[in-house]
Amino acid sequence: MENWQDRIVIIPGLRSGKPCIKGTRISVSDILRMLSADMSKEDILEEYPQLIKEDILASISFANKKEEVTKYIFAE
Repeated sequence: MENWQDRIVIIPGLRSGKPCIKGTRISVSDILRMLSADMSKEDILEEYPQLIKEDILASISFANKKEEVTKYIFAE
């Protein structure tokens, strides 16, 4: 998902400034943790009906972009 910025916000007072899905208190790290615990996208959507598939994809894209930036910064 190219436009993760449309789905993810960072608000200083919300979840201690963790990146969250817009309009929820569900953080990107919550979603990544569920995926790494072998929950399927469908299971996550069933457990959190306020989410949509694009929220999960945005979380993955955000984590990937963060990883790319970190590699760039420390490559020098």
